[in-house]
Amino acid sequence: MGLKKQFLKSKPICKVTFSLSEEEAKGAKKVDLLGDFNDWNTKKAIALKKNKNGSFKVVLDLDVEKEYQFKYLFDGAQWENDWDADKYVDNGIGEENSVVVV
Repeated sequence: MGLKKQFLKSKPICKVTFSLSEEEAKGAKKVDLLGDFNDWNTKKAIALKKNKNGSFKVVLDLDVEKEYQFKYLFDGAQWENDWDADKYVDNGIGEENSVVVV
């Protein structure tokens, strides 16, 4: 699963698909996406849509030539990185954040 990028020719935007397989979601009933694009604010969390096969998915329009740190929040309690992130960076609290480069 992981990250899929579609760059638009008409404007400096990249449609990034964030997706998790049922296995990657570890049985979560709800998966939220938090990161630089929503100021890590849980009140502005972006909910991934749960599919019939147990996978989760959401598409965001992100500005190109930028890097965005992000993480998934499972059931409002457990933070997880993306297995297929472009890279990982130290988040200053002894853990790493996923990074998507567009």
